[in-house]
Amino acid sequence: IGLLECCARCLIGAPFASLVATGLCFFGVALFCGCGHEALTGTEQLIETYFSKNYQDYEFLIDVIHGFQYFIYGTAAFFFLYGALLLAEGFYTTGAVRQIFGDYRTTIFGKGLSATVTGGPKGRGARGPQRAHSWQRVCHCLGKWLGHPDKFVGITYVLTVIWLLVFACSAVPVYIYFNTWTTCQSIANPTKTSASIGTLCADARMYGVLPWNAFPGKVCGSNLLSICKTSEFQMTFHLFIAAFVGAAATLVSLLTFIIAATYNFAVLKLMGRGTKF
Repeated sequence: IGLLECCARCLIGAPFASLVATGLCFFGVALFCGCGHEALTGTEQLIETYFSKNYQDYEFLIDVIHGFQYFIYGTAAFFFLYGALLLAEGFYTTGAVRQIFGDYRTTIFGKGLSATVTGGPKGRGARGPQRAHSWQRVCHCLGKWLGHPDKFVGITYVLTVIWLLVFACSAVPVYIYFNTWTTCQSIANPTKTSASIGTLCADARMYGVLPWNAFPGKVCGSNLLSICKTSEFQMTFHLFIAAFVGAAATLVSLLTFIIAATYNFAVLKLMGRGTKF
């Protein structure tokens, strides 16, 4: 067959859902980790500069920030590796499913995928044992690792639950910065509020960022407005928003992986038992 026809038949077996989910996962993780790391650094600088002059007050906060930054490093490495593994599993099981429905039966690779995942012919025919093709050997070897979509569904489900908590935690700094920004807007437009400008404050202690004995711990009035106008505050606020969006994109990608893997597993399981749709 020609090169164009060969490419077209290979594309038939491409797991488009897994491809989209992988791209979304890589994008979301990169956005979450990169922006989250820089946003935490910016938060540390804001606390040191404006909300506390005593290192003992925010020493624990710095330890927590550094701990989150190390968590970000590990998260980035893990998800890039696991995303690639899920993509490989998507190629593997999708090829087997398309082989079952007769859409992917023209390539040796597709036959190897189907034989490995669904437990097809083992290379023994009427004339006795036959020599397996090298591609089929590779497929059988990969099948020991990727031929179990049920395991990937379970692991991805647990990761989705864990990441749901991470997604919720990423919304907390956005909420804090948004409240501070809203207070600054009220200070900048005193006619829109009945409160005195001097009573409008941003208190880091009320969010648990600093202990209650921290001094000053809060910034009020025109001083708070000047902080909101700094590039450090604006950049940190937008970085936290970007990290929140990245966490949401990663959550959507994990859900997409679960749906695709569950469908492939269901088809392979039912067809393996001889069940017809």
